[in-house]
Amino acid sequence: MTALPEWLRGLPDAERMRATDRWAIAEQGIPGIDLMERAGDGLAAFAAELAPGDGPIAVVCGKGNNGGDGYVAARLLREQGRAVRVLTIAPVSELKGDALTNAERLPGEPPETFSAGALEDAALAIDALLGTGFSGAPHGPAAEAIDALNAWGGPVLACDVPSGVDASTGELEGAAVEAVATATFAAAKPGLWINPGKAHAGAVRVIDIGIPPGADVETPDVGLIHDVDALALVPRRRAGWTKFTSGHVLVAGGARGLSGAPCLAAEAAQRTGAGYVTACVPASIQTVFEVRLLEVMTRGLPDDDGAHTEAGASTVLELAQRGGALIVGPGIGRSDGAVAFARRLVREAKVAMVLDADGLNAHAGELGALAGRPAPTVLTPHEGELGRLLGIDSDEVKARRLHHVREAARVAQAIVVLKGDDTLVAEPGGTVAVSPGATAALATAGTGDVLSGVIGAILARGVEPFAAACAGMRLHARAGVHAAGERGVDGVIARDVIESLPYAW
Repeated sequence: MTALPEWLRGLPDAERMRATDRWAIAEQGIPGIDLMERAGDGLAAFAAELAPGDGPIAVVCGKGNNGGDGYVAARLLREQGRAVRVLTIAPVSELKGDALTNAERLPGEPPETFSAGALEDAALAIDALLGTGFSGAPHGPAAEAIDALNAWGGPVLACDVPSGVDASTGELEGAAVEAVATATFAAAKPGLWINPGKAHAGAVRVIDIGIPPGADVETPDVGLIHDVDALALVPRRRAGWTKFTSGHVLVAGGARGLSGAPCLAAEAAQRTGAGYVTACVPASIQTVFEVRLLEVMTRGLPDDDGAHTEAGASTVLELAQRGGALIVGPGIGRSDGAVAFARRLVREAKVAMVLDADGLNAHAGELGALAGRPAPTVLTPHEGELGRLLGIDSDEVKARRLHHVREAARVAQAIVVLKGDDTLVAEPGGTVAVSPGATAALATAGTGDVLSGVIGAILARGVEPFAAACAGMRLHARAGVHAAGERGVDGVIARDVIESLPYAW
């Protein structure tokens, strides 16, 4: 595995994290119990911050090292004068190693067997049940404790990872703790940033436990995007540039009743910096676009009752010979002619392409057909569209987002942007970039078309497609945040996101 780009912050999976711990202990001479002490110290400090005052804190411990971290936190909180109840799902006699040592160091009342009633008047509960090494479905006392924590309804701080969440993937196979925050150690894990795990993690804080950099372990293949570094990859306009140097973008889309989508994509491309944008639209409704788009060129294509036909692809292919990037799909509809139009452009266009909306649906169940594209391709599906591309139900995509975005990128030999609050960007080799989040304001019609325009404009400037997709996705997310600040989350429409793009850099 090659190193991650500098604009990605590595998210090590469970096995890489275990290897890092072993390296710190064996090669750097750091005792494991010292790592546990620092983890528990950070956990205790975060707990005190979340639950100020003197209300009791319940620490719910499992039998492994995650429970050991909980015992350290409980000891330190008691030493600071906090009332702490230590609840365990396993007798201390069943503990081993550093976890046993720290359970035996606990001052005051000994651990008691977990019961839901012990949570009733707690100001905060700490989930130290399962930890990063867990995968699968919780069962037995652990599952019962998870259910009780969720039923309790008070604030829960997760230790390293919410119990029941797969730290490597974010997948859930059973119940999982619903935390308001997670204190994770040494580095964040993919499952804290990828749904459905992300939705259970709450606010994530990385606790430094003293592992030095340079661990001799396999490089992570998942990384969190660092906005400043990612956006710096996009060349900005300079003296001597022309409108074509600034980026030439073609938008192939539109149909009767669906004129808004290509307009949004075209305007977003311009606001992102494209110097020359042409909307290739059905000729019978070209006037609609002429009226709506002042700075965008339009080209009317042969159509059938306001819908694209395969014959119109010839004009788009001719225009694409001058280079730049091509966006295919916004508002084309699902007529037979539109499907043929999209498929021909995918087969023959020799420029970088963004495939979105019904351009994706035109390839439902035929994702492998994209692998033969003669130029870079970026796909921007939501879960439903990715499910159709892969021939599976959208709920399967939702449950295993990391797995399915990787599979789609491999089969299509393309960059795949799986949209969501945790938008994932996968390249065919398996590297996945994760969005650090956006805003619910983007949950409105047309924002996906805006994203296509943003990515298309960055591709048109010659940015490598994986980097272009990541930078475009983050610029779009930041514009959404800016628009929400101006309009309020529920007041944002897609045009507001376009208008916020210049402020999102």
